[in-house]
Amino acid sequence: MERFTHFLSTADLWSPEMLGILIGTGFIVGFVNTIAGLASAISYALFMAMGMPVSVANGTTRPGVLLQFFINSLLFRKAGVLPIRTATRIGIPIAIGSVVGAQLAAHVSPHIFEWSMACALPILASLLYVDTRSVTHVRLGTESKVSPVQFALFILIGCYGGFTHAGVGLLIIFASVFLLGMDLLHANAVKQFAVVVYTPIALTVFILNGKVNWPVALIYAVGNVAGGWLGSRVSIRRGSKFIRWCVTLCVVLISFWLIYKQFNR
Repeated sequence: MERFTHFLSTADLWSPEMLGILIGTGFIVGFVNTIAGLASAISYALFMAMGMPVSVANGTTRPGVLLQFFINSLLFRKAGVLPIRTATRIGIPIAIGSVVGAQLAAHVSPHIFEWSMACALPILASLLYVDTRSVTHVRLGTESKVSPVQFALFILIGCYGGFTHAGVGLLIIFASVFLLGMDLLHANAVKQFAVVVYTPIALTVFILNGKVNWPVALIYAVGNVAGGWLGSRVSIRRGSKFIRWCVTLCVVLISFWLIYKQFNR
């Protein structure tokens, strides 16, 4: 592991090996983030192993996220499963919150956020296996309204999303299911567009603070877009049950990883 870390921190960025690692990692992260979420933690680990501070690693993921989820949104919209007005209503408060979160990310340790996510995500994931027919009431082709309380909750989600992209997709999915009554397929589609709405704002904050490594970001984005394209097609084709299992697997893995990090700093 030490030899690999040394290689990442010293290798020529434009060497075939590094290009393969960055694009390959971007592909995996893009695929998993499209279907479920939390895979951005992989890219954070990679970028930090390359010698980036955590805030720069955070900012460097954002261009790829924006391009990937923009393409994903087009694919979900074409498939007829993206309620665009609802996604916009969700995206606006998330964008507002992301400004605060991105400012915090540029200067604050993620320790508290990581502990909160590690404890909360397994509980939220377990709720997906409860009979959700009582809350899933939005029919195909209909739009949902967002109440003031829900608006405030989405601002909080945006604050987290501005702070770190890892896990925000799952929070948007959970909120869309349990607050707005969507099934998982439509909630996942809304997630794609909501990320497109808030990411430019968060990205701007990182750029203004000099927290984006552009050469790495653009190479990584190639894999992000390709993985997101495949993930969108698989998600649309396989539907809610497949998304539920993917979300659960991601939650279990990332929760163990986050808790492990807290005791091995």
